[in-house]
Amino acid sequence: MTDRREAAAGSEICRETKLLRLLCLSGVAAALFYFLHVYLGIRNYPGYSSLRQAVSDLTATDAPSFIVASRFSFLYALFSVLCCTAVSLVVANRLNRHFRLGLYLYTVMIWVSAVGYTLFPLTSQGFQGTFQDIMHFYVVTPAVVLLSIISLLLIFTGGRRDEETKPLAILGLIALLLMFIGAIGTGVAPKELFGVFERFSVYSIVIYTMFLGLFGYRTCR
Repeated sequence: MTDRREAAAGSEICRETKLLRLLCLSGVAAALFYFLHVYLGIRNYPGYSSLRQAVSDLTATDAPSFIVASRFSFLYALFSVLCCTAVSLVVANRLNRHFRLGLYLYTVMIWVSAVGYTLFPLTSQGFQGTFQDIMHFYVVTPAVVLLSIISLLLIFTGGRRDEETKPLAILGLIALLLMFIGAIGTGVAPKELFGVFERFSVYSIVIYTMFLGLFGYRTCR
């Protein structure tokens, strides 16, 4: 009887591990859907300029690309949430405390981003002063930026001394630096290049989430 219970428990753990590893790979799917939303959005938005316009213009409610781009944007949000939540479960009670806290806060940031930007897309290109735009620019975005900075700093400081987490910690620092470059660039560069620097910030998070999922897949054994 004891052997059967132990075998059943072992089988359950094995199934849970396989599920978590599969969910960690959602980060790869999230990146794929994100860049599909950009590519297909641009193709369905006549006159759109990647050099001067933000990615979020593609999912503005009055954009010609709204229907197509928002579908893939939703899938990106869904899979990024699944990925980061799975990775948080993988590292629970493992690795050092600062590194874990960084991953947990990063997961919270992904949730805030996914829910916030889905509920409050731009109403039109740029800021139009509507309630949706106020929530998008002045509530969701500051929360996402602040959580991103704190979480990536914790991931770097907590993970840089451990060989297992050092690569992810370094990638986190690179993502953070790219975010700063994007933020500074959008503030000082000509408006004709706004879209270029905005993508430094946005793409760094998308790509880092993918690497985070691959880390969770490798770590979950």
